[in-house]
Amino acid sequence: MRLKTDKNLRQLIFRCLQGESDAQLELVQRFQGAVFGLCFRMLGHQQDAEDAAQESLVRMLRSLHAWDAEREFEPWVLAIAGNRCRTAMGKRQRQMTTEVLPEEVPDRPGNDGTAAHLAEEVHQALAGMREDYKTAFVLFHENELSYAQIAEALAVPLGTIKTWVHRARKEIIDHLRQRGVVAEPRHEMPPV
Repeated sequence: MRLKTDKNLRQLIFRCLQGESDAQLELVQRFQGAVFGLCFRMLGHQQDAEDAAQESLVRMLRSLHAWDAEREFEPWVLAIAGNRCRTAMGKRQRQMTTEVLPEEVPDRPGNDGTAAHLAEEVHQALAGMREDYKTAFVLFHENELSYAQIAEALAVPLGTIKTWVHRARKEIIDHLRQRGVVAEPRHEMPPV
């Protein structure tokens, strides 16, 4: 479990609230990697992720006065980014055409057990997943937030977050099995 927002970060936020541009730049630099990573995982496209990350960081700075100092800061920032991504995905859905996009991974991959291949397959599985499952999964596995931190950031009950992460894992495993990346589990008969 991560510690509550540290004293140095609180001081930096206070300086930002005082209008210090150096402090604002430092705060953005401190969180831009985590924010971009979340946006890229959720949106799956670098330019879209860069745009959403930039919007998220600007919104973070504009909304600093609204941050509850009793809550941890990073989950709050990542919740802003998650909301920006969901908005972008909603716009994307409304603008979708019927054009068929080529698949990045061949239908029948060879025995290529590389990490890059697996990462690409997981990325594909995430791309087709329900947004709430994907957000919870990425916050837990990529950003290493606890279930409680995710629940707080998304304003969702703790049990719901656990369910979403579990279902996301199951969908990813099912995707990997369908694509032949991982083998089906063996169902051996118990000895008589």
